[in-house]
Amino acid sequence: MPTLIDLSVPTGPSASEATPVRIDTLAHEEGPEVLGLSPSDFPDGMAISNETITLTTHTGTHMDAPLHYGPYSGGEPARSVDRVPLEWCIGPGIRLDVRHIEPGAEIGADDVAEALDVAGHTAGAGDIVLLWTGADKWWGSSEYLTTYPGLSGDGTRFLVERGVRVIGIDAWGLDRPMASMIADYRRTGDRGTLWPAHVYGREREYLQLEKLANLGRLPGPTGFTVMCFPIPVVDAGGGWTRVVAVTGRLVDSE
Repeated sequence: MPTLIDLSVPTGPSASEATPVRIDTLAHEEGPEVLGLSPSDFPDGMAISNETITLTTHTGTHMDAPLHYGPYSGGEPARSVDRVPLEWCIGPGIRLDVRHIEPGAEIGADDVAEALDVAGHTAGAGDIVLLWTGADKWWGSSEYLTTYPGLSGDGTRFLVERGVRVIGIDAWGLDRPMASMIADYRRTGDRGTLWPAHVYGREREYLQLEKLANLGRLPGPTGFTVMCFPIPVVDAGGGWTRVVAVTGRLVDSE
């Protein structure tokens, strides 16, 4: 039997979210009136419940589609999340250990190459690369928003040009924290310091998985399959995603 490892954080109000999340619940006891009936019409006097949720498509564990990075990718209209091929969303996983890189610092191409060497793997087409920063330990606190390293533009290029379609991270975002990038931009005037991993997606399309968790529970750098199917929000640049790692056979052979 396969083992399933949940690599997602819950979706809901949290100090780790940069934008507010609101959940309005229609309780079982309120259901009859909404449906134009009375409690006596239902077993136990209760109808079914419902929730109305106000949040962004980048709340909780989610996938960034090429449209999030810009209107074009490689000279073609950028794909929205509902147009992401399902085949891109399942593949062999590679966990790259970058926990030694300080919060606010860049994970460069040399760091990615070194981590791949330690993992004993060469990234290629179909691989799903997960950056293990350890930042998920801050989930639930405001420190989660600022205490992590981020992938550089050249680090992104290194992976995507080797055929990687999906790059994930167990942190608030794939790029460095906003405050770090903006401080560097104000100091240098270099626009290349602003969201370089995202902006690279205007050259070649790829997908990001942000706000992952539990990468330390994986069996090793390799030896697992990642499944990351996003909710197909029409014409959106991102979608909520339940990311799961699978070890062992997905289907038992007869």
